[in-house]
Amino acid sequence: MTAPALRDVTLRDGLQLTGKVLPTEYKVDIVRRLLATGVPALEIGSMARPDLVPPMANSLELIEALTPEELARCWVWVATPRHVAKAAAAGAVNFQYCFSVSDAHNRANIGRDTEASVAAMPEAIRLAEEVGGRIQLCLATAFTCPFDGPVDPARVLAIANDPRTEGAADIVLADTLGQASPGEVGALVAAVRERTPPRRVVFHGHDTWGMGVANTLAAAAAGADMVDGALGGLGGCPFAPGASGNTASEDILFATRPDWFTPAALAGLVGLTEELLAELGEPNRSRTVEGARSKADAFAWVVRS
Repeated sequence: MTAPALRDVTLRDGLQLTGKVLPTEYKVDIVRRLLATGVPALEIGSMARPDLVPPMANSLELIEALTPEELARCWVWVATPRHVAKAAAAGAVNFQYCFSVSDAHNRANIGRDTEASVAAMPEAIRLAEEVGGRIQLCLATAFTCPFDGPVDPARVLAIANDPRTEGAADIVLADTLGQASPGEVGALVAAVRERTPPRRVVFHGHDTWGMGVANTLAAAAAGADMVDGALGGLGGCPFAPGASGNTASEDILFATRPDWFTPAALAGLVGLTEELLAELGEPNRSRTVEGARSKADAFAWVVRS
């Protein structure tokens, strides 16, 4: 199995539930440290209303502070064409157009039913193309909904095959509640690859039920090209009761071992994670970070400093 590319989502999904707005300068530093370590892609912010998701309040300022070369590796969460226009005006070129497969969660999260989000996607695609950008079709609650329960895979496939979503370069399948099993994840990723238009497939997992790494590996084995994670397992959706942290980026990397991920790279990530969690007052949920601080010095991955 080829290691999937990691997208670290700490600065968006990771921060959503923390309630704290990190200074723009600190966010810029985190972006640059992650990119310098070798992380291929980042999700850095959201156009969600800052009164509803306060930690995202300075997302536009962060976009404006980054270089075009940095922004080429960074993604911004959007839910409407207006969001795309705002982020593009600040310099963003990669847009994650997100809505829920479940109507109930889409109404709670975005304030409209799923059909309204699908209907607006062609305009979002057009605005992204105007700036030479890329847009992802991001499907939240692709497995289960906190209000309606299990989600029918046929509904996911119908949205993925809808002509109005054809302009998306990627499709993101989000286990928003972390309730999916590896078998379910592998089956849906495989079905999307085999029965929908060719796109890069991204898996976004949460570790609520302890299946984060197992689900990520199942997604990769079924053909996912990219997987999402957050430093220290930070994160969760403020509009999805029961959603806890993302799968930890460190745990994903230790399991998949991409070529750039070395003991030195892990040491840098562990230091950054510990610094960030201390700043936020959040617990570490990464078993790899715990292991890296063990006393088993004969193991190359143990962080000795």
